[in-house]
Amino acid sequence: MTDYAALIDAETWAFIERTNSHYPPDTVDYTVAEQRAIYDRMCRAFFVGYPEGVTAETTAIQLSDRAIPIRVYRSATPDTAAMVLYLHGGGFMLGGLDSHDDVCAELCGRTGFEVVAVDYRLAPEFRHPAAFDDAVAAFHWAAAAYARPVVLCGDSAGGNLAAAVSHATRGRVRAPAGQVLIYPGLGGDRNLRSYREHAEAPMLTVRDLDFYATIRGGSSGDATQSPLADTDFSALPPTVAIAAQCDPLSSDGEAYRDRILAAGGKAWWHEEQGLVHGYLRGRHAVGRAGASFSRIVEAVSALGRGSWPYEEGGKKS
Repeated sequence: MTDYAALIDAETWAFIERTNSHYPPDTVDYTVAEQRAIYDRMCRAFFVGYPEGVTAETTAIQLSDRAIPIRVYRSATPDTAAMVLYLHGGGFMLGGLDSHDDVCAELCGRTGFEVVAVDYRLAPEFRHPAAFDDAVAAFHWAAAAYARPVVLCGDSAGGNLAAAVSHATRGRVRAPAGQVLIYPGLGGDRNLRSYREHAEAPMLTVRDLDFYATIRGGSSGDATQSPLADTDFSALPPTVAIAAQCDPLSSDGEAYRDRILAAGGKAWWHEEQGLVHGYLRGRHAVGRAGASFSRIVEAVSALGRGSWPYEEGGKKS
């Protein structure tokens, strides 16, 4: 049994306890609407505001059959080398433009890049492939609307969607310039190390993953849903995967890196020691989470400029 008391420091435990304080013990039995309300209240409690000079505009991508709400973040001192398309986490069931609002604003402020957050459709009202279809449509819109490179970024479920978009759009004239995946769920084999060692991790368990997979629907053998199920990992954009050590999903990023490297691509995976799933919200209260967010910012900046500052082979963890 994993000794989390030894792995997790006091700051991170305080973050876990603060997060859990928003959730009643029987939350899993609540309706979807009630669970979303709880999640939204929890996200608001961690909101830290916008960096100075960052503004946001909420608008929508207009398609023939639907509109996809987006929020566009701009810096007073912009860097036009690239733009970022951000896909939020939340198990494909939770979250939206407000849940990751300050994360996107800070990513904009620290990179100078324009950041576009995507409010993709959620399950169970819209099951797979609805979220994927919205993410792909948002990428095509961004590629047409911006002459500059597009960097994909997403956490958890959003990391899954970012990777799925990369697989679906490779080989096109306008493909992603890079992707930064933050504790992504990529449909990994449950025999992988982290699924076994961290099946009962604080913040996310294998049982939780099963719940979200059922809610989302679809087939795990479909690469649009589980990027690790693809049979071809060639021609993918330069990839940085950042994982939390105390998270059953950690090995997904590691396996994804290995397959991209084996196919001749560029990939780097880093496991953040002592951190848990969802730690982005704790980046201003937990030293380890703050350091990780700086790594994420550096990765987005580097990929946006077309540089690759990681050691050859991508094996450093």
